Amino acid sequence: MAMRIVYQPPGEPVASMTPCDCGLTIEEIGRKDVPLGMPFWIVHESIIPLDPVARLEWELSADELGDPVGVGAE
Repeated sequence: MAMRIVYQPPGEPVASMTPCDCGLTIEEIGRKDVPLGMPFWIVHESIIPLDPVARLEWELSADELGDPVGVGAE
C-alpha cells in the first residue's frame, strides 16, 4: 500500500511527500520533514488527484481526511 504525507501551506497547493525507507516511521518522517507547525495527514496515494489542474485546485479538509496525524516539528 503506497502511502503519502500531505500538507497544505496557507495560500498554496497541497504538498505531497513520498516517504523513503530510512528506518523512520512515516509519522516520524512527517514530523521531521513537514515545515514547523504545519499539520499533516498520511493518505493512500489513490486519493491524490492525478490531473494537474485538479491537483492544483485540491484542498485538504479535516472533514474529508479527519484530524491531522501530526505536526511538523523541525
